[in-house]
Amino acid sequence: MAAAIWVVTDGRAGNERQALALARALAMPNDAAAIAGTGIACPAPQAWRLRASAPWKQAAPRRLPGSDRAFGEAFRAALAQPPRLAIGCGRQAALATRLLREAGARVVQILDPRIDPRHWDAVVVPEHDRLRGANVITALGSLHDVDDLWLARARDRFARFAELPAPRTALLLGGPIRNAPLDAGWWRRTADALRALHAREGGSLSICASRRTPAWLATAARNDLTDLPGQRWFDNDDGENPYPGLLAWSDRIVISPDSVNMLSEAAATGADVRIAGPGIAKGRHAAFIAALIDRSAARSLDAEAAIAPMHVLRELPRVAAILHERLGLVTSSSSANERP
Repeated sequence: MAAAIWVVTDGRAGNERQALALARALAMPNDAAAIAGTGIACPAPQAWRLRASAPWKQAAPRRLPGSDRAFGEAFRAALAQPPRLAIGCGRQAALATRLLREAGARVVQILDPRIDPRHWDAVVVPEHDRLRGANVITALGSLHDVDDLWLARARDRFARFAELPAPRTALLLGGPIRNAPLDAGWWRRTADALRALHAREGGSLSICASRRTPAWLATAARNDLTDLPGQRWFDNDDGENPYPGLLAWSDRIVISPDSVNMLSEAAATGADVRIAGPGIAKGRHAAFIAALIDRSAARSLDAEAAIAPMHVLRELPRVAAILHERLGLVTSSSSANERP
């Protein structure tokens, strides 16, 4: 059975993770009903990793003559048999979802496409973006799969983390961007704060880098806190990436202020989420961080000890429910004969 949902991105991890999370949440229920009781799993979303060639790359998502050839012959041929629903994330994908809509698919675009949202059935954007419209759905932060089941599976997969001394603190590192210029001074302040925290409370400190973490920051993080117990991961030479396990097992999660995705996922765990140096954030990142703090979904690393539990922030179910209603998607309890 062919996939009822296509996920279209440029292959960047953050974009693909958001689109796949939304696809799984929507999980075309007509297929589920058709094969209920057969023991056959519903088809997984079909993931397309597309990058437009010139001149369409520069113009995307604007249409130029011959835009159906922008992503190569395989995608052009696939347009003849579009899925019922396509979900794109990122500017390059926005051109592909426009083409899919013209071919007959319902389409949802994640992130601001930078042109009028009327070209898509629905557009999902972070709340801190300015885009608004009748078919625009806003979410605080990014979309992701982190929920109770996801966390339980991560705890099982990384059960060894239960042996880390408590309280367990995780430091998740991104990298410098224009709206969050991490530098050596930021790192020194963060390292000093983490060392002081450990002196007061004990426990463990685990550190996990990302693809965007520059070599200078990885080296500093590897060398400056070596005497504190915990996991360390900077690249594949350190073994399996422990990121899911750290989200699932940590009592406190400290995050650099550059990563909307990591902040959004941490805020879904129920841990004490701390932002290292939120004051250096600018623009949309500063607005996002302010919203997290305002809703008690995160605190500054140097804030007073937590008094009340953190607000657990999970936007995916709400966004998926809105899309089901607005696009007329069939719910899992509906008849297999119903159609959008």
